[in-house]
Amino acid sequence: MAAHNDLGKWGEQIAAKHLVSEGWYIRHCDWTMRGIDLDIVCIDEDSSILVFVEVKTRTSDEFGRPSLAVDKVKRRNIITASEAYRHLFRLSNLPVRYDIISIVGTPETGYSLEHMEDAFGIIDVIE
Repeated sequence: MAAHNDLGKWGEQIAAKHLVSEGWYIRHCDWTMRGIDLDIVCIDEDSSILVFVEVKTRTSDEFGRPSLAVDKVKRRNIITASEAYRHLFRLSNLPVRYDIISIVGTPETGYSLEHMEDAFGIIDVIE
């Protein structure tokens, strides 16, 4: 596996541990639908919202925060996959939120984590 893939998997593990420590329930990690990946699908600490979390990991923020990589095309793909996920698992009755977790660092140097709740929504991709 390429080094950037290893870093991404490490970041997703860190993000999942963070969410669990906050009392969230992880339903799936790396769920894929027709080539579109959902990094983490979970239920928030109040068990009231289905949250789709996009995780972006970088070794530094020299070129900006990792969350900036979640562009309009990526957001649209996440929303498309999330709708398929809700349909498949019959979760259309739950409200949905889209979060981004940015991780900057490496396993060797340590990391910082930023959790952006409600980072984007459907209105963001149709404008």
